[in-house]
Amino acid sequence: MDGDGASSTGATPSEEMNGTGNLMDFLDEPFPDVSTYEDFHTIDWLREKSRDTDRHRKITTKSKESYWELIKSLLDAWSGWVVMLLIGMLTGTLAGVIDLAVDWMTDLKEGVCLSAFYYSHEQCCWTSNETTFDDRDKCPQWQKWAELMTGHSEGAGAYVLNYFLYVLWALLFSFLAVSLVRVFAPYACGSGIPEIKTILSGFIIRGYLGKWTLLIKTVTLVLAVSSGLSLGKEGPLVHVACCCGNLFCSLFSKYSKNEGKRREVLSAAAAAGVSVAFGAPIGGVLFSLEEVSYYFPLKTLWRSFFAALVAAFTLRAINPFGNSRLVLFYVEYHTPWYMAELVPFILLGVFGGLWGTLFIRGNIAWCRRRKTTLLGKYPVLEVIVITGITAVLAFPNPYTRRSTSELISELFNDCGALESSQLCDYVNNPNMSRPVDDIPDRPAGPGVYSALWQLALALIFKIVITIFTFGMKIPSGLFIPSMMAYHHHDWIIFKNWCRPGADCVTPGLYAMVGAAACLGGVTRMTVSLVVIMFELTGGLEYIVPLMAAAVTSKWVADAFGKEGIYESHIQLNGYPYLDVRDEFTHRTLATDVMRPRRSEPPLAVLTQDSTTVEDVETLIKDTDYNGFPVVVSRESERLIGFVQRRELTVAIKTARQKQDGVVSSSVVYFTEDNPQVAEACDPQPLKLRRILNLSPFTVTDHTPMETVVDIFRKLGLRQCLVTRSGRLLGIITKKDVLRHMAQMMNQDPESIMFN
Repeated sequence: MDGDGASSTGATPSEEMNGTGNLMDFLDEPFPDVSTYEDFHTIDWLREKSRDTDRHRKITTKSKESYWELIKSLLDAWSGWVVMLLIGMLTGTLAGVIDLAVDWMTDLKEGVCLSAFYYSHEQCCWTSNETTFDDRDKCPQWQKWAELMTGHSEGAGAYVLNYFLYVLWALLFSFLAVSLVRVFAPYACGSGIPEIKTILSGFIIRGYLGKWTLLIKTVTLVLAVSSGLSLGKEGPLVHVACCCGNLFCSLFSKYSKNEGKRREVLSAAAAAGVSVAFGAPIGGVLFSLEEVSYYFPLKTLWRSFFAALVAAFTLRAINPFGNSRLVLFYVEYHTPWYMAELVPFILLGVFGGLWGTLFIRGNIAWCRRRKTTLLGKYPVLEVIVITGITAVLAFPNPYTRRSTSELISELFNDCGALESSQLCDYVNNPNMSRPVDDIPDRPAGPGVYSALWQLALALIFKIVITIFTFGMKIPSGLFIPSMMAYHHHDWIIFKNWCRPGADCVTPGLYAMVGAAACLGGVTRMTVSLVVIMFELTGGLEYIVPLMAAAVTSKWVADAFGKEGIYESHIQLNGYPYLDVRDEFTHRTLATDVMRPRRSEPPLAVLTQDSTTVEDVETLIKDTDYNGFPVVVSRESERLIGFVQRRELTVAIKTARQKQDGVVSSSVVYFTEDNPQVAEACDPQPLKLRRILNLSPFTVTDHTPMETVVDIFRKLGLRQCLVTRSGRLLGIITKKDVLRHMAQMMNQDPESIMFN
């Protein structure tokens, strides 16, 4: 996220530096060791907005001068849409490649296609003429490893060999994933959404959205999902999409040199990520708006919509699942739901909320343990152990052995005449007068009962193992595993509800509502979740059950704690994230929070006409502050303005190189009038009024902190100065606000790690 160039609100364009050239021209030429913002610092939204307004005004003025400038201004106006087009195309392509690779590598753990080794099991048997209807999953071209090596496909020896090779492949995939992440891109681990939320709120994490992170995250995501670990690819796809957004931002100076504009692009990229993860373009836009974005103007809404649309088009063109759909589990139910069913739907919501709370607390406790014990020093070993346990326990159960997406697809689907699933093993009576695919009147066969206890075991296994998996040093999403926590609820209801001679309720619908409830409990999403679920499954008439479950799960989960899984991980990592949803109700004042405190040294300030270049350089060297207030004199402490550290550094370096007579003893002036040189032997003064922000945001010492917190949230401030009758008293930074809020909530204020 390198951005160069700086500007200042409140400076007049005519003012120039003493000597040659305009200082602002030099400020856009970065020095190797100076960037617009340091790593792990917060951006100044107001300043970025002001700079973009100045840039836009300049382009508009120039566009009236010639046709060439007019064309340049039109290209500038269209650059946003071009970036969205590129993001959508690359995100859709990467998602398609990931889906195809995951499909192939998941099947590779069980066997190989002899006709073409790069075919998955399903693709291998598509082309076979020897597949029967009853054994549609078996064809001569596809051989399991035991059959290939020993010639036997049945028996204990073949089972043990298949079991061993399944575990071995899983361990190999996860070892490769964690090794690549450790060596090449440490930021490629986890889901990425907590960090994306923090970056979109104005925080700088250099390298988090870099080219290496994009490449390694894409490769290791395939490996991690293929290893059979209880994780999804949905969260990481949002990270991948944002990496694509950051990559294309660097092609246009409009975005590469303005961190505020860059974040508008990243918000839209997040929408494209969800669009391809779930095949839900509208849900993606709403997800970006509801869950990850901090600043979301109307223009960004349209561009998000366009990026999500292009990404979905691209994925549909690739058609990774071969079903002309954007997702593997697209279903079409035809059975209406009944009003009385709202009760079980709400109960599913209650279960989802409780499961969400259990998951968040368990996962955060485990992650905290990982941070504070020896476990955190051996991430590779942790991944290997968890993968080993997952593979060993998953293989015997057919519902945990297959990929999570395939399992959800089977659970969401309605039973029909063409279904081969055990869940559709109903007794066929040849004397029945009703059609074969009319299941309500047919009793359950042995397959349904064995499937029920297998699903119950799968539920318990997935609940426990996901708590330990999410947050490991590999790409790990949460959406799909969260959808797993519903299995046998629907079947109890299913048995009680079916009555002879009438349409039965749809068990797949309960799976779908349960999935939404659990996902809502974990992430606290509502509107975007419902839209994603009906886009995901095509179940448009089931919006009311989905809404009931989503709202109930949020209410129940909120009763135990307001933070969803992403906010909890932001807190755990100590990121400076000022959540818009947090309420501040304490009656403290700005004077209680501002620095310096009584026991601390006085505030580091510059004076308008009595500080030398050497004094300024010493101040910059001895402190790590982002900027310095400028006062009339140290005695009066009357505030004039605020100067950024970066602009001060660049201005002095530039002046020393390009302006004659500027030495260490030169006096720095921030006044409007040209300084007078008293004697010929005096060093040349340095006038820096041009970089002074004459309108820094100020509050009085008696301003309630509730108002200050609101100002920081809504204006995206980096710092604000505290005055009394125009006299400077202190400064409040975003970090001070976050520490104070943590203190008021009886949390450790030192957990806020970054500036």
